[in-house]
Amino acid sequence: MTPSDIAEDRAARQLVRRAFERLTGRSGEPVLYALMDDTPVGLIGLAAVPAGLRRLDYIRGEDPFVERLLALFPDRPVERSNALDPVRRELERYFAGRRFTFDTRVDLSGLTPFQRKVLGETVKVRAGHYTTYSQLAAKAGRPRAARAAGNALHDNPVAIIVPCHRVLRGDGSLGGYAGGLDAKAWLLRHEGALL
Repeated sequence: MTPSDIAEDRAARQLVRRAFERLTGRSGEPVLYALMDDTPVGLIGLAAVPAGLRRLDYIRGEDPFVERLLALFPDRPVERSNALDPVRRELERYFAGRRFTFDTRVDLSGLTPFQRKVLGETVKVRAGHYTTYSQLAAKAGRPRAARAAGNALHDNPVAIIVPCHRVLRGDGSLGGYAGGLDAKAWLLRHEGALL
């Protein structure tokens, strides 16, 4: 980014914050967002707060994504920003097959303790490998809660970064996935877990 781009971005953010404050009477920290439209699995929306990445969603367009962010964060302004470029670069390296781990800090504070435990165990599943919902539930301390583990994965707010695509049904079938089964199969093939 050039100095003029940085200045323009900063001025736009201040304008949005002031307008949000006038309209709502609230002045929360902004939710920053960016889009990735050049991925092999479709359009991706990213959103972050100061504590870390809060959303990595498969989306149909910018407007529905922004509407979703406004609903999820009603007390904060939502701003498009280049501040998410480091996350975009990590994902670009992932999609290019150059790196399958992420340094991006995530914020899972909106989840229950069990959901965070399940996602914490999911992060431990290395690329090229997979686990099952029941194995994941057992590792999260609730061996009979395979369905609850599946629901926790369904609510995963940062897909790919927290690799819920690496969890399959006990019979080896794909199960579900927010980005669709084609995206899940592509990710698993890309990582070498499926032929």
